[in-house]
Amino acid sequence: QVEVVESGGGLVQAGVSLRLSCTASGLNFEVATMGWFRQAPGKERDGVACINWSGMKVYYIDSVKGRFTISRDNAKKTLYLEMNSLKPKDAAEYYCATTPAANDEYCSGSWARNWGQGTQVTVSS
Repeated sequence: QVEVVESGGGLVQAGVSLRLSCTASGLNFEVATMGWFRQAPGKERDGVACINWSGMKVYYIDSVKGRFTISRDNAKKTLYLEMNSLKPKDAAEYYCATTPAANDEYCSGSWARNWGQGTQVTVSS
């Protein structure tokens, strides 16, 4: 049984940093492409950043490039998202999931599978 658990969200002021974590069990994490996705109220669940199994290929949406960093620790079966210089528009429920590839086509909510329950990020201006 696959279990994905996100943590690290919270209420922060604009400009500060947060680090999200995601632990996964019941799947071959070491060979899985993983991603972070987010969903704001009334909007679709979109890809934010994805990383291949080795960490050598990463993808970011334009709005987070230079501010967010995705990384993974395969030994710990854990995925991370370091979020710096947070903006109010970054506020959303953040999810971790598997996805076919770390590129603009597959790092999207429609391709992702094995969702966690999400962690809420709220950014005040």
